[in-house]
Amino acid sequence: MSDVLSDGAPCEETIVPQPSVLTIFLVFLSIGATSFGGGVVAYLRSALVGRHRWVDDETFLELLSICQSLPGLNASNMAILVGDRLKGTAGAAAALVGICLPGGIMMVAAALLYSTNESKGGVVNAMLHGVSAAAVGMVLAVSVQLGLKTLKRYADLVFVALTIIGVELLHQSVLVVLAVVGALAIIWYRPGGAPHGGDLFDRFAKPKPKPHHDLDHHGGV
Repeated sequence: MSDVLSDGAPCEETIVPQPSVLTIFLVFLSIGATSFGGGVVAYLRSALVGRHRWVDDETFLELLSICQSLPGLNASNMAILVGDRLKGTAGAAAALVGICLPGGIMMVAAALLYSTNESKGGVVNAMLHGVSAAAVGMVLAVSVQLGLKTLKRYADLVFVALTIIGVELLHQSVLVVLAVVGALAIIWYRPGGAPHGGDLFDRFAKPKPKPHHDLDHHGGV
């Protein structure tokens, strides 16, 4: 049965066309060429979730968790996972080459500047420090956006705090912390486990419903 709007009109689901291998390569090439300063997660979400709608926020967060649990860079891991979801092995290869190619070329150029002229190296270093500061703000903005969509209950905040404590204060590896916190989350959210009522940030993340009026302005039904 198809969904209908509040006024009775049918609601058609928006279908995103399947991208070609070339499109996947060009999109990840653009991400790799513009994601300066370590803010690649922000660029990835903006492109994959926002502009192209290849994945939703929930899927993006799941893939990001896998990327952080595996060896390698988050950006290259994400490119492989998303490319594989879209076009299989060819899509994964195109996404990986696309996101790594600009950074590789730029790093070779930066290395040449450092080795040939120290003063130019200082200029490049100062420029990258400035871009890195902006990237911190981008990562923070994406963290807030993802948090509003994925942290639904108060227990989620406890798991976030445990992760921060394990990595930053206890100096444990990310893999060990994710394994421990993940096991605790599985036990907590298991079917038939503890009650998990109450959504934490829904009032901020979801727009308030508009009031429905049964009567028109003239008092008719």
